[in-house]
Amino acid sequence: MYLGKTLFAQLMDFLPWKTFHRIVDRCNGDHYVKSLTCAEQFRVMAFAQQTYRESLRDIEVCLSAQSSKRYHMGFRQEIKRSTLADANETRNWRIHAEFAQHLIVQARKLYVGENLGFELESTAYALDSTTIDLCLSLFPWALFRTTKSAVKMHTLLDLRGNIPTFIHISDGKLGDVKILDVLVLEVGAIYLMDRGYLDFARLYRMHQALAFFVTRAKSNTKLRRSYSAPVDRSTGVICDQTVALTGITSRKDYPEHLRRIRFKDPETGKTLIFLTNNFALPATTICALYKSRWQVELFFKWIKQHLRIKKFYGTSENAVKSQIWIAVSVYVLVAIVKKRLNLDASLYTLLQIFSLTLFEKMPIQQAFAGSDYIPDQPTGACQDSCRPNHATNG
Repeated sequence: MYLGKTLFAQLMDFLPWKTFHRIVDRCNGDHYVKSLTCAEQFRVMAFAQQTYRESLRDIEVCLSAQSSKRYHMGFRQEIKRSTLADANETRNWRIHAEFAQHLIVQARKLYVGENLGFELESTAYALDSTTIDLCLSLFPWALFRTTKSAVKMHTLLDLRGNIPTFIHISDGKLGDVKILDVLVLEVGAIYLMDRGYLDFARLYRMHQALAFFVTRAKSNTKLRRSYSAPVDRSTGVICDQTVALTGITSRKDYPEHLRRIRFKDPETGKTLIFLTNNFALPATTICALYKSRWQVELFFKWIKQHLRIKKFYGTSENAVKSQIWIAVSVYVLVAIVKKRLNLDASLYTLLQIFSLTLFEKMPIQQAFAGSDYIPDQPTGACQDSCRPNHATNG
């Protein structure tokens, strides 16, 4: 209900706070806490994510400049950067990870019937990772190379709704393909992966688990054609073949037949070679599926540019993981709001609109009503301190 609340407070009302408090209680998150509870920490960090705050000081100054609206945003006290820094360092990041997973379950239920743009009954996932470079002297725990640190965010994205369903945060040294060892596979689901995941022993375990994969072949992959199916070259499909691996190691790692599809992308003119264990779907659907894999790249681009992942508010492993999981929660929360309010705008557009209107007191639906609403411009000190710090438009 509106009742004079800011857009930020209304957005936070969509969160299942009872679930959050149960997680906090189970983890003793607020044990001996005198100020800035885990819930308040989440609110402050969510606000910082959505308004692109550059630092803890930036967060403090912005909220201080909006002291008249702070209570209506759900903040019961003045936010000090030292208190927030301590919370990020000491409050268990697993609280925010578990809460994000709960939101993900909610979001996936809402998007279960989402249209992919082509006919497909199965669940389709895009698997990829992104590396976030860090300073070795400030982040020594996140080993990558001898001269710098990095964290990797390994993500499995459900293409229905572009919802991240699995996230693993590691140091920069962990190879992408090793994530297949910890991934819980879903029977009948299709996993879309680039050539970095081309490990035939691991792909065969995926095949034995009754899951499907679509990946790119490497130039040195040795194959023998067993059968060629007829194709319509006007669709861009050049060949659709049943093949067997002939490499000494690869044929032992994957002893069964694979399907090889050669496709010329009409937009780029590039020829791509796909390998899959799915022999039932049309070749054109396999190609369309792999093209949809780029949704995970868009997810990474957005979350790094617009949800304050490139710059961290703390340097410890706990602070970094807390910030990443809260950023994921904000992303998924907006996806939930989009579906529950039946909003037509894209998820990325909604995130952009929220970033510009969080301080406004208006019904949340009105913020997306088009040109009918022009938000009031911040005045005084907040005109500079609380302007979103971004130059990109998503």
